Order: sequence, then C-alpha cells, then structure tokens
Amino acid sequence: MFASILVVGMCDASEVGDASILHVDLDAFYASVEERRDPTLRGLPFVVGGGVVLSPSYAARRFGVRSGMGIRRARELCPRLVVVSGEFSEYAPASEAVFEICRRFTPLVEEVSIDEAYLDVSGATHLFGTSDIIARDLKALVLEETQLVVSIGVARTKALAKVASQVAKPDGIVFVDPARESEFLNPLPVGLVWGIGPATVEKLARYGVETVGELAALPNATIAGWLGPGLGPQLRALARNVDARRVNTTHRARSVSSQAAFGGDNRDTAYWERVLLSLADRVSARLRDKERAAGTITTRVRFADLAAVTRSATLNSRLATTDGLFLVARRLMYRAVEEAADGRGLSLLAIGASRLGPAVPQQLEFTLGIEHELVRAGTAASIQRFDLDRAIDGLRDRFGRDAVGRASVQLMGDGGMVPEEFRKLAQKKETG
Repeated sequence: MFASILVVGMCDASEVGDASILHVDLDAFYASVEERRDPTLRGLPFVVGGGVVLSPSYAARRFGVRSGMGIRRARELCPRLVVVSGEFSEYAPASEAVFEICRRFTPLVEEVSIDEAYLDVSGATHLFGTSDIIARDLKALVLEETQLVVSIGVARTKALAKVASQVAKPDGIVFVDPARESEFLNPLPVGLVWGIGPATVEKLARYGVETVGELAALPNATIAGWLGPGLGPQLRALARNVDARRVNTTHRARSVSSQAAFGGDNRDTAYWERVLLSLADRVSARLRDKERAAGTITTRVRFADLAAVTRSATLNSRLATTDGLFLVARRLMYRAVEEAADGRGLSLLAIGASRLGPAVPQQLEFTLGIEHELVRAGTAASIQRFDLDRAIDGLRDRFGRDAVGRASVQLMGDGGMVPEEFRKLAQKKETG
C-alpha cells in the first residue's frame, strides 16, 4: 500500500485543468533494486557503493547517511551500516521496465536519468482519466509489476512537478492544483527549487531568504546582484513557476561532467593531478562516445571546510582528448587554489565539459610548444592523442575499463570516485 497525498484537497476533472505534467521519481533506486534482489536487506541500514555512497536505504538515511558521502564517514554515523557493492546488470532493465509502464499511458516520456522521467499526459486523459488518476494507476502498476516504489509529482510545469515529487517522497503522490500553485510553493524551503544547491541555499539564507515565496518576491535586480544576472532571475522565475519547457523525448546532452570526493584535508598536489587525470579520462571518453567535443572546460574545487569555487575556460577550438582536457583543467585547478585556498586542503575535484559541438576534423596548425599542441584540437600532437584515445576506447569496450589506461590512474584505485559502471547507468539517457 502506498501513501497518496493530494495537495489542497481532491479535484474533479474541471479543476485538474492543465496540470498534465508528471514527474516520476524512483525512490532510493539502486538500494530498492538491491532489496528486491536480496529481501534480507529490507529494513536494514545499508548503502550501495564502494569508496563513496551511491545510494543509501531509507533506514540508513535516518542516521544522516547521504549519497556522495565517503563510506568511512557513513560508518561513523551508522556503525551497523551494511555496504553492498551493487549488481550493475540489474539496474538498467529495472529502469526500463518502469519507463515501459509509463509509455503505456503516453508516448511523451522524457527519461532524464536512470531513475526519473517527465510525462505529458494531456492527450491521455480521455482514455485513462484525470492526471491524478493516471498518477495513482501508474504508481500501482509499477509496484505490482516491478516491486519498485515511485513518488510522483503532478503539476502544470516541469519545474513544479519535480518539486511536487520531492515533497511526495517517499512513496507518495502530490498533485498541485493550478489555481493554488503559489499556496503550495511559497512555504517550501528554497532548496527545493531546481538548480539551487547547498551553497546557494546558504548564500540566500545570509540575506534572509529561506522559502520559495521569499525568493519569488524579490525584485529581479536584487537577486541578479546576489547570484548574477543569469542565474538569479532564472531561479526567481522558477520560484514563481515560470517554466516554458515542454516534455522532450529526443533532447541532446548539453554538458558532461565527473567528480571525485576524497574527503579530509588533502594537500598532496601529485594526488590532485592523478584524480584530475582520471576525471578527464572519464569525461573525454563520454564525449568521444557521443562524437562530441567541448568548447568550455570547468573545474570545481571544494576545500576541506566544504567551501567551493569554480573556474572555467572557453577554448578557441573544441576538445575531446584526455590530455587536452586534463591540461586545461589542471591550469584552472591551480588558479582556483592560488586565488582561494587560503591554506585549506582539498576534499573534492570535478571537471565539466560544456558548449558541446560535433567532433569534426580540424585544420592542421603550427606547433607553438607541447601544452599548446595538446589543448589545440588541430595540432599534430593533439590529433595523435585523439587517435590514441580512440584506440583505448576500443580496447575498453572489448575487455573492460580496467584493461588499459594511464599508469598513474590505474595504480591509484577508485580515488573516491563513483564506479564507471554506475556513471554509465546514470548517463544512459544522454543522447548527445
């Protein structure tokens, strides 16, 4: 039996109006699949992961265990914690079984990750009933046929449907009446707005903004001054439920990223570089797999006190080589450390690749030094490295990711990073 929550009361068909977007979110997906595979785990505080927590069970979450946390810290919070390595072959079929059920109600299913999707059911209500009825029937079918639990948000826009599904967790349905959207949104914590992370929550709190309604009431000029002219007004618009995005079944990835949280107060620059090289390897491999190249490289550095800074560089030509991404990211990392470390060690590194475009052949360029060669896509050295990376990709496809790689990375171990099998699953919906 599942919990069902209808926001601000029951609604008949006329009241449902155009609240026809569903956000379907699988609860604790990896952990739930493991419970299904091994029923003795039910009710236990356990996590799926290795060096880092990938998915905690709800029993583990009650101890403060969260995704992305190091296993050592998770064991400190929960000494009886059970760690499960995960059965990768189970996750993709489980995800697809849920989304196949979604497609029985509508062909307009946007799979945004392995465990969440948006549905537009505006054309299905004459067959299956109002959107809140569709949500109930869909939820019941998923439980009956897959033994997995979903939480569903039903609203007029994608942004609001996602907020509603977070409020519905775990194991619930939240319907937001279009006539009472502000009544629903305004009291909620500002961190539920899509795009607002812990750092932005903390920054807004310093200005006395803690609820969605308080954010929505700010003048555009004020929020632009606090968060920047792009991000600030965008978040304010979402807080006011201004979101024109449609459910898109063929969207293309706009960015690729990877991160490693190694915890503590790490001051070993050689280790930083090995982690960064491993991240560049992962990001570039995914770019090449999609025949894409990056025009902008971003490096995120998190310090030991959890404060973080981000530095970006826009390139003259797009890159998809491991060495090229690494050299740009390394330069950005050291710039961030020099400008902001203030004696602090590091606890996390991340690389992002954006402004993606086709990985087209490049015109050959003159050589102006080895670093120039590797960060310019058209130099002879860069072209040779791209061919080398392609050969490595082919060997990994045949024999597994650990079959070949750069020695400093292969000997490092996981470095606190999410196993590549999970990354592939998490990114399986990228079409770009």
